[in-house]
This record gives sequence, structure tokens and C-alpha cells, in this order.
Amino acid sequence: MECYEKYRDMVRNQRDTFFANAAKRFSEEEMSLIRKGFAFAEMAHINQKRKAGDPYITHPLAVASIVCDELKLGVNPIIAALLHDVVEDTNHTIEEIKAGFGSDIAFLVDVLTKKKRDKYETSKQVDNFQQMLNSIHYDIRALLIKLADRLHNMRTLKSMKPEKQIKIAGETDYFYAPLANRLGLYKVKSELENLSLQYRSPHEYEDIKKQIDNYAEAHASAARKWIRKIEERLEENGIKAQIDCDKRTVYSIWSKMHSKNISFKEVEHIRVINITFENWEELGLTEKRLALRIYSILTDLYIEKPGSLNNYIDTPKENGYHSLHCKLMGNEGRWMEVHIQSTSMRERSYYGCLVERETGVEGWIAKFRDILKDISFHGKESGFSIESVIRTFYNDDIVVFSPNGTQFILPSGASALDFAYEIHSNIGEHAQYAIINDKLKSIFTKLQHGDRVRIGSETSHHPKEFWLDHVVTYKAIQYIKQYLRREKAKKGEVGTQYILCPNCEPLPGDEVIGFRHDDNTVTIHKCNCPTAISVAAQQGDIIENVSLHTSEKTYPVTIFIKAVNRDGFLLDLITEISQKNLLSIESIKSTTEDEIIDCTIIFYVHSINELKDVEDDIRAMRNIYEVRHITHAV
Repeated sequence: MECYEKYRDMVRNQRDTFFANAAKRFSEEEMSLIRKGFAFAEMAHINQKRKAGDPYITHPLAVASIVCDELKLGVNPIIAALLHDVVEDTNHTIEEIKAGFGSDIAFLVDVLTKKKRDKYETSKQVDNFQQMLNSIHYDIRALLIKLADRLHNMRTLKSMKPEKQIKIAGETDYFYAPLANRLGLYKVKSELENLSLQYRSPHEYEDIKKQIDNYAEAHASAARKWIRKIEERLEENGIKAQIDCDKRTVYSIWSKMHSKNISFKEVEHIRVINITFENWEELGLTEKRLALRIYSILTDLYIEKPGSLNNYIDTPKENGYHSLHCKLMGNEGRWMEVHIQSTSMRERSYYGCLVERETGVEGWIAKFRDILKDISFHGKESGFSIESVIRTFYNDDIVVFSPNGTQFILPSGASALDFAYEIHSNIGEHAQYAIINDKLKSIFTKLQHGDRVRIGSETSHHPKEFWLDHVVTYKAIQYIKQYLRREKAKKGEVGTQYILCPNCEPLPGDEVIGFRHDDNTVTIHKCNCPTAISVAAQQGDIIENVSLHTSEKTYPVTIFIKAVNRDGFLLDLITEISQKNLLSIESIKSTTEDEIIDCTIIFYVHSINELKDVEDDIRAMRNIYEVRHITHAV
């Protein structure tokens, strides 16, 4: 109570702002219910405080504000957000909620309340994920409130201990951000991703952020000039549109750098040009026709990168995203990525499932329910696999077509073999080849958006162990594993599954995370190692606060160098590493083509700082274009 008195004015200001914003959307009768919900939550949490020391009521109040102001949900979800921790963290019951606020709000609070167990099937975190996924059987509003809850927790993560920050950031990056993406909540997704990276790898985050800001400042004038030319041409054609130049998020740039193993300067699109038009009806056109007219105007003005057009208007992403994408040559000789949308498309892009749309979120929910049934059925045999579910449902999608024109939505990275299993398990089991866009291809060929696919099968053809390396969908993975288990059982073999972590090669000075295992060993990963993110998300209780200290021990590292060749280049390179920096070189491999030399060197360092010093020294050499540290992590 003493804590509450200290923060009374802060709570009142937060409450009054919340009420004022809510009153813009709801009637006085509805506001009285919201005030009642706040009063109940305030008294329930009166003696509780958060890690930072402020009264606990500030958290449900903030979650309710997100639900009201950012997600634009109705009265009952807002009240449920205010009450979402009452049953879990106080002595109040669902029956009290039902008596005071009705069955619908009580139902939402019940779905949001984590069910305490003495023993968890997999881990507490994974079981909580499963409970949350199961809530979609009942009401998508529960998922949206949970996302709001996670968003506020991430916004206030600073008060937590580092190992707790890593655990929560891992969960967020692994589960909640992809969930927001699937629901089409772009703004929520982007903020969750950025916050996760910021706490997981603060130094790397700040470094990339600084580079983005410096780039934007250096190229601001050229961008404005480029955009102004477009504005003038659209005005001449009577098109009302808003054009803005957005910097890509830190997480987006980091993701591109790591997935493609490139440096910041090699990232193609640091900024995105958004053209949002509004007067298609006034011009007597459909949204699509006006988008295409704008595209035509743009390509008359600037050179288009061949093959860069992506039409998400005719084939929108499953989360409801509609837009026309293309890449045009900028004033500085770099490709500029341009997104063309109507105001309604823009709204759908930002608010996803919260906006009424043709397909609606119900189609996705129906598909998700089918998968959950599949998981439930197969889980009896192989256990619940949150990894597979997330991989199947929360990646970006592609649309491919059967020979008769039937659309199939698959996750990005899916192969023709995934497609075969999507049609029918029997077709997948006997798949031998694929006809993709009338060309004979392997069943392991990765599919592209818009591909036409036909599967050729042979009854004598059956799954092999290595097939698992070429599929990403839950359905394909499970059916292949089932077949392999059946075959091993026939032969009397005992099948043991081994999962190997990619070697992220942490060095002293890196931002690292540890996991303590049952045998009392601790594995150490870079905080951004994909395996570390996955384990932190699913088994946060085994996180160990660790650090790597510089010692006499050396570690092998691999760097890639691209340069314009010259006499004595390799000798200078060896001298720079072995003599100037006194480091041992294990191997050098180089190839030269048309005066361009690509060189891969393995040598030994004591720390990440020593590696960076070597890289800086090499970059300072004459004719150097690129220096990049290579690890085996993907």
C-alpha cells in the first residue's frame, strides 16, 4: 500500500489518459463498465508491484490501453485486458469475474489465465505456448490480448535481470513476433522483433541502428529529390497520394545481414518508399487499376529492376497483406524498393485481422484448427512439436498452383516435396519428380511465389532420412518421420533422434548465453544463434548467466575477403595477420577471376575484439572491397 501511495499520481495520470482515449470510441454506458473493470483490477492488485517498483496495476492498465488504442478492440476485450492477471496472481476466481462482468469477459480471462501444473509435458514455456494456441479454438480475441500483454512486457523489459531478458526476448522472437506477423499486425510484429534484438544483443543493435541513421542522413537530400519528381508526376495525373520514405527496422537489416551473410553496406534496401493513394473511386478506377497506373508512371520515370515486380494485390499474403512491390533505380545508382498501396490496403497491412476483409481471418483460423487436430492426433505418437507448428504457420507465405489452377499456400522455403504432401500423404510418400512451370525438376526444388507444380510419383519410391532436410511443413515432416519409424520397427531397429546445433563459434567478448543441461554441462552460444533463441524460448529455466573471458586460449575463425587483385596482395595479407597481429594462420584459399580475388582465411584469435582489430587492419589495406567474418550458424 505504501508503494501505491508513492506512485498514486502516476497511476491516476495513466488511468485518466486511458479513460479519455476510450471515451472517444465508446458510449457512457460502455465507459461505466470499463471504469468498473479498472476499479476491480486496481483493488485486486493493490498490494502488488512490478520489478521496477511501480504498482502492478500499471501493467494491466497499459495492456488495456494497447488493446483499446492500438488494436482497436471492443469493450469486453478491454475489460478482459484489465483483469487478465487477476485470477492468475490474486485470490479472486473466474466465478467472481463471471458474477461481476458476465460470461464473455469471464471466458476471455479464463483463456488468458495460465493453468498451473505440478508437472509439464515438455517445459513450462512450451506448454504455455500450446495452451495459447489452443485458445484459437475458442476466440481470436484472447490471442490479441496476449500479444498486447507481451508487447507491454517487452516495452518494460529493462527492469529485469539479463538472463530473464534473454528468456523473454527469446520467447518473443521465436513465438510472439511470428504470431503477430501471421495475424497481419505489422506494427506489433516490427516492434516486438526490434525490442527482442535490442535486449538479446544490445551492442549489435546499437551498431546497426547507428549505421542506419548515418545512411539515412547522408542520403536524405537525394531521396527527397527522387520522391519530389514522383509527386509532381502523380499530381499531373490527378492522383492523390502520400509518399514517405521509411527506414527499415534494425531487426529487418540485421535479419538480412545474417540470413545472407553480408555486411551492412551490401544490404540493398535500407529504405522503403511507400506510395499510398486514396482517390481511386473519384477517378472511376478500382484500387488495382490505379495501383497499376501508378506503377506505369513510375517505370516511365525510372528504370525498373528486371523481375522485381511482386503483385500482392491479386495474390495477397495469407495474413491479408495487399500491395504492389517493385524496385527502381535511384539517383545514386542504388535500387529503391517501392510499395504501392491504397489507403485501405495500408490499413489492412498495419492492422491485419482487425480489419474487415474479403477472406477474413476465419480462413486462417479454420486451417489452424485443422493443424491443431493433426498435432493432437500425431502427438500421441511423437509428442507436441511447437518448432514444427511455428515453422509451418508463422513464416512468410508463397502461393503456388496445381495444374488445374487450385491455389496452395505454403511457407516460404517450401519444396515441391512439401507441396506433394500438402496434396495428399500418399502422393508425398511416392513423390519422384516435379514439373514446375513445365520444366522437369527435383522434388527437393524450393518453390517460388506463383509456381505451377505437378508431382510425378512412383509406387516403388519411398521416403529417405535425408528427405527431412528438404521439407519445412509440419505435415511433410510428420509423415516422413512416421514412415521412417515404421521401417525401423519392421527391421527391429531402435531409432534415436539426434539434433545438432549449428556451430555459432562464440568468442571471448561476444554477447553470449548459456544453457545448463541435466548432466550439469553448460553449452554456450552467441545470443543470436538460432538454436539459442529456440532453446531460450522453450526452456527458459535452464538459462545460465555466462561470459567468455580472454585467456591464452585461441579460437579458430574464418574470414572472407573480396578485393581487386594486385601484385603481392596475398603476401601483404599474410603479413598483416601473422606478423603485425602475431596470429597463427591455419589455411588460405583464394580464387581470382577477371582481376577480382576471393579469399577465405582460417586463423586463430583470443577474442572478438582481436578479430575486429584484424578485420579493421585488413579493410585499411589497398584495394579491399569486403571483409566478412563467417560462422556455420544460419
